[in-house]
Amino acid sequence: MRTFLKQFSYAALALVFIASISSCEATRNANNKQKGAVIGAAGGAILGAIIGNNVGEGGNGELGAVIGGVVGGTAGVIIGNKMDKQAQKIEQEIPGAQVERVDDGIVVTFDENSGVYFDTNKYNINAASQATLDKLTNVLREYPDTNVLVVGHTDSTGSEEYNMTLSKQRAQSVTNYFTNVKGLSSSRFTTNWYGEQTPVADNSTAAGRAQNRRVNVVIVPNEKMIQDAEAEAGN
Repeated sequence: MRTFLKQFSYAALALVFIASISSCEATRNANNKQKGAVIGAAGGAILGAIIGNNVGEGGNGELGAVIGGVVGGTAGVIIGNKMDKQAQKIEQEIPGAQVERVDDGIVVTFDENSGVYFDTNKYNINAASQATLDKLTNVLREYPDTNVLVVGHTDSTGSEEYNMTLSKQRAQSVTNYFTNVKGLSSSRFTTNWYGEQTPVADNSTAAGRAQNRRVNVVIVPNEKMIQDAEAEAGN
């Protein structure tokens, strides 16, 4: 995968840049294909969709390098069109999942209300979760020119160390299901985890904790898709 953002700190800076660009009326009203052309090579918004305002905290690696940046110009429009179609397919196949098109990627969020479930203090993939991941597997097979990042999170119940380990185990369980059980290529997957450090809701409420116990599956163009788009665009 092309690594436009070599350092995680670069991704944090890119988030600020994205925010400033996205404030203009043309970008706010643009569809995803148009956004690929307008924003150009400034990536990083995917990070915000995964970890909110917690960029730079926790985890086991540099997500910015994994995600890469946004391809601009005509090639970006071509990629945006392909990713739009893939996102629509996921929404059709898994109506309970939260599906967001962000930059050149797709962020799918599964919490306890949207199709991937973990019993308390457990990390095994149960039958209900298998059914959801099977549907996502079919989409990933249909669109092979992508890489996948799996990120695990927990609520704040329990110690920080325990939650970091639990989020790691849950994220790895999801990745292992895709690769070891369903046979998707392990070279497409990267796994990361953040424990309790990246809440998206209030941990003082049961509803908030349920939202924070989540797994993100991030789908981004691989090098082949980027090269094919650039060739089609005549770059």
